[in-house]
Amino acid sequence: MVEKVPMTAGGYAALEVELKQRQSVDRPRIIEHIAEARSHGDLSENAEYHAAKEEQSHNEGRIAELEDKLARADIIDVAKLSGDTIKFGATVTLIDEDTEKKTVWQIVGEVEADAKKGKISITSPLARALIGKKMGTTVEVMAPGGAKSYEIEKVEWR
Repeated sequence: MVEKVPMTAGGYAALEVELKQRQSVDRPRIIEHIAEARSHGDLSENAEYHAAKEEQSHNEGRIAELEDKLARADIIDVAKLSGDTIKFGATVTLIDEDTEKKTVWQIVGEVEADAKKGKISITSPLARALIGKKMGTTVEVMAPGGAKSYEIEKVEWR
């Protein structure tokens, strides 16, 4: 049985954009670099050629990975979700009970997680602690620096 990869529609679209870029822009550019390096003669000591082949290998590997993830995608339309219980796709506003600092996280699939953009993987310790909880609840999460407590201030679907 093929294991589905949960992701939001936005995450799916981002993977599609990267795949198209790698297939239609990067692949031809790399092939051009290989041909140019090959024209310089002896391939055994041609660093340019070996670098271009390495880049080609990396790009083709990433294309295969993207095609696999897109083929196994289980797209979850967050706009159609609702309720006050946290689940995949929820955007959650948390208040750190020690510092009173607010943070906002959206719970997404592993392939689209990006902490800098406020997206955490459903498999992360914080997301696992939040799943099934409701607004106003306090959760405790084991973080690398020790246990942290957060109050769930808001649960949104956007």
